[in-house]
Amino acid sequence: MTRWFRTGATLLFGAGIGASVSRLPSVRGGAEEEERAGTLLSSVPVLPVPTVQASELTVSPGGSGALMKYGFPSLANIKTRESYVTSYDPRTRTASWVIERLNPASLNGPSDRKYCNFKEDDRSTNADFRGSGFDRGHLAAAANHKWSQKAMEDTFYLSNVAPQNPHLNQKTWNNLEQLCRSLTKRYLNVYVCTGPLYLPRQEADGKLYVRYQVLGPNHVAVPTHFFKVLILEQVDGRGVELRSYVLPNEPIDEKVPLDRFLVPIETIERASGLHFVPNIMKRTSSLQAITAR
Repeated sequence: MTRWFRTGATLLFGAGIGASVSRLPSVRGGAEEEERAGTLLSSVPVLPVPTVQASELTVSPGGSGALMKYGFPSLANIKTRESYVTSYDPRTRTASWVIERLNPASLNGPSDRKYCNFKEDDRSTNADFRGSGFDRGHLAAAANHKWSQKAMEDTFYLSNVAPQNPHLNQKTWNNLEQLCRSLTKRYLNVYVCTGPLYLPRQEADGKLYVRYQVLGPNHVAVPTHFFKVLILEQVDGRGVELRSYVLPNEPIDEKVPLDRFLVPIETIERASGLHFVPNIMKRTSSLQAITAR
């Protein structure tokens, strides 16, 4: 039987970044915003997990077969690394998405970040970021892959980073990464798909525009937002829980709880052009429509 859990869905939009694609309110406090946010509560399905063979659980944490258990969000420019699988977008010089699988085995090991350096690949360079005011923000986080020095080093390829506001990268985004790791204490596996978004904003003429900065001679795109989609396999094998987050690429008050950035997964699919639910359906017996209230 399919079970459900409910979560609030609110995006935090900074100054000048309007609630565009999904028309979600900003997190600014006050009774009016709280009431509007309440209308965005959504029912997220807990899906039955297919039978998992022992071999799937004993492969290396970064094994691509296990990583892609729930399918590919898109099929362009796929690249497999030691610790993740990614789809690279040559237009933006960043990844469209990165998928990794977290469990206690992937989070423990002898690897050390001090031996890692950012490595140039594809069409961006360290010079593109130098003096830009943006961090080289990991999509697949280094701390997620302590099981192997090479696995951690592979997270330092520039194709696995995107320009990220330093305050966001070091504060709220880091908190979200820590949350993903903490969930491995409650779930069998935590599949994490991370990527950039380029959302429209309403400008003075009342029209919506997609505008973003580019960095360096290679014109590396600066995302307006970032997303994380979590597929959480329950330890007892009874189901899969879905959580999806969108954060703006700007400073966020640390007092704002991460739950305020939960959104319906369709919001991310619509904004990114990626597909998650159809892939999960292939691994489940049924999927009921997600409803909002």
